[in-house]
Amino acid sequence: MHVELYHPTNELKKIFRKEKDPRRAVRIRAVYLALMGKTAPQIADVLGYTRRNVQNWIYSYNRHGLDGLQDQTGRGVKARLNADQLQWLRQRIDQGPTQDDGICVFYAADIGHIIKQQFGISYSVRQVQRLLRKLGYRYLSGRPEHPKGDAQARSAFKKTLLLRSKTSVLYMLENK
Repeated sequence: MHVELYHPTNELKKIFRKEKDPRRAVRIRAVYLALMGKTAPQIADVLGYTRRNVQNWIYSYNRHGLDGLQDQTGRGVKARLNADQLQWLRQRIDQGPTQDDGICVFYAADIGHIIKQQFGISYSVRQVQRLLRKLGYRYLSGRPEHPKGDAQARSAFKKTLLLRSKTSVLYMLENK
């Protein structure tokens, strides 16, 4: 395997030992082993990576030197809504549902419809949930109370403490 001689082997050895980023240190070590005459499969076995990864690192080192062994930025999916759109959406959610929405509580699907209507961008329900979490919102729900329920019975139940273990249940009543 051909390796450009940007740095002598003893210098590379010092560099990978002093490197603070462990991923970059492994890449530098791969270059060092290649300079020592090892093949890509041998280096892959020693370092615990695939042969193809080792070949890519050597290729990158040959083209750009040590700078080619840095992690590349800009990976991942780009946001579909820009900062102004996110700000508008946050204000819209904080205002709450309007009479035109025809709902009393926002659900992720409803917010997805608002985004589609306002910006023309489609989001699945799961994507809207992730977006809301990123904006700092959490799903909250009140405890349901049946309208015909007995308020006194409910109050008495709340005063009862229920302790559970794997084998038994213990009810403890609060003294009045």
